[in-house]
Amino acid sequence: MEIKNHIINNTKIAEIVTDELIIQSAQDSLDLLGNIYYQGFDRLIIYEKNMTPDFFDLKTKIAGDILQKFSNYRMPLAIIGDFKKYESKSIKDFIFESNKTRHINFVAVLEEALENFSK
Repeated sequence: MEIKNHIINNTKIAEIVTDELIIQSAQDSLDLLGNIYYQGFDRLIIYEKNMTPDFFDLKTKIAGDILQKFSNYRMPLAIIGDFKKYESKSIKDFIFESNKTRHINFVAVLEEALENFSK
C-alpha cells in the first residue's frame, strides 16, 4: 500500500494507492484512520476497488458502520469510483445525501476529490 501526499491550503491529504482490498470491515477503517492520523493527515482519499463490495449493498449495514468511524473521528473521506453502475435506488440516494454533507464524498476522479477538499 502506498500513501500519496497531497497538500491543499496547508491541509495534508492522504491518497491510498493499492490494488488490494483494504477495507472489509469497520475495524479495517478504524485501523486505516489511526494510521493516517498518526502520520499527520487531515483528509483521506480511497478508491472503490479497495473497499469490500458489501459496502455498496446497504442491507449489510457495512457502509454505515464504516462511514460512522470517519464521522466520529472527523476525518473527511473521498471515495473515487464509477458509482453509476450501482442500480439500487437506495445506494444512489445514499451517495447523493453523503455528497451533500461534504464530509463523505463519492467522486469519479482524483481531481474532483482534491477540488472538493479545497473548498
